[in-house]
Amino acid sequence: MNIEAVFGQLPGLKSDRFLLKKIENHHLEEVFEIYNNDKVFEYCGIIPKHNKDTVNNMIGHFERDYNKRSKVKWGIFAQAEPDRLLGIIEAFDFNQKVNGVTIGYFLSELHWGKGIATEAVGILLDYLFKAGSINRIQAEVMPLNEASKKVLLKNGFIKEGTLRQAALWAGKGIIDLEIYSILKADYVK
Repeated sequence: MNIEAVFGQLPGLKSDRFLLKKIENHHLEEVFEIYNNDKVFEYCGIIPKHNKDTVNNMIGHFERDYNKRSKVKWGIFAQAEPDRLLGIIEAFDFNQKVNGVTIGYFLSELHWGKGIATEAVGILLDYLFKAGSINRIQAEVMPLNEASKKVLLKNGFIKEGTLRQAALWAGKGIIDLEIYSILKADYVK
């Protein structure tokens, strides 16, 4: 695992259509739009935030977590509108012993069903496998989250199985989780 590639300086990533880059304080309205929507977090272990000051503080926590080398959050932006936040994608639980990481993502409801998450995950996979020298990337999905499963399957992840009553997620209680993963050896780009 090349931890310096990930945490040396927050990398900006891109494809022809999208940019993954740092979320700044001036993105507060878009971040609040995401976190204020209960539907966005229906299948996540995140409790929606209905207070703009709380969300503003969270933006500072994104950088704090990055500096602590525990989590990286990128904003997802369209190349055509590089300052309009569409969603957030993250890498966390960096496990250097097995050279693996967990990813997660969520979009503003306005941008669901447009292939944005699928492409953003593809951008992140490419970066983590190549520059980050990661061997295993996984995602945890609530069984009812069909949209997220499709995003992962389109990117070459395989379902490893279901962990029954295995996690305590904020606002959800004890839940089942489906585990999806992709290994560097599986990744063809």
